[in-house]
Amino acid sequence: MMRLFMEIHSGNPREGPGDDESTLRALRMITGLPEFPSHPDILDVGCGPGMQTLALVRATGGMVTAVDIFPQFLEQLEHSATELDQNDPTGRVGGRIRTVRASMFELPFEPESFDLIWSEGAVYIMGFENGLREWGKFLRKGGAIAVSQISWLRENVDVEQKELYDWWMEHCSDIRQVGENLQIIESLGYEVLGHFTLPESAWEDGYYASLVQGIERVRKDHPGEKKAEEVIRMEREEQELYRTYSDWYGYEFYVMRKP
Repeated sequence: MMRLFMEIHSGNPREGPGDDESTLRALRMITGLPEFPSHPDILDVGCGPGMQTLALVRATGGMVTAVDIFPQFLEQLEHSATELDQNDPTGRVGGRIRTVRASMFELPFEPESFDLIWSEGAVYIMGFENGLREWGKFLRKGGAIAVSQISWLRENVDVEQKELYDWWMEHCSDIRQVGENLQIIESLGYEVLGHFTLPESAWEDGYYASLVQGIERVRKDHPGEKKAEEVIRMEREEQELYRTYSDWYGYEFYVMRKP
């Protein structure tokens, strides 16, 4: 199942909802990062293919350490950075990205090594509260964290939309209302700098559109294979769920500062 899942997602620019506009909107909420001739040290956790990694490098001029457990995603990011450098050698994007294959549960860095920690659509793997607590150890005083996390946008989902609620409890029980996540952020000692909901285009154009070719590729390469049909069904089920209930849940970007 995992192999088929990776076949669908192979080569896609993103592994979850997002777009450069949302990345830069979250970045604009952060002030006080080192500027030229210095630069910010940035950690991108669960970077995937790294579209946001490239956006961060271009926008900040910083050094980004991109971490993921899957080597194919890191190779895709390195390839994308090389292509950018070939088209604009003055930018030197590739020279400001370091890829590290590692688990987000065991990050191989010294405490207080980074000015900014970034993670789009991946903190749920650690758990929202646990991720912010553990990753904060690698953040310098006054540094910032920005993460996007699946969140309820309305109340009483468990009563008014039980089918939706049960689906998410089965697939990602670490989903809470936005207000609850903000309380967690403050309870961990962070200052909330801002938050916003990713637009629907970040789902449809930024993520789902790129899955179409992957789904068709798996359908063609594995005709009649039950596991392939199951993976395709799961992918389509998730898409239809969002299209039906997008006013009830979404990805929320949370931006915070360590005192």
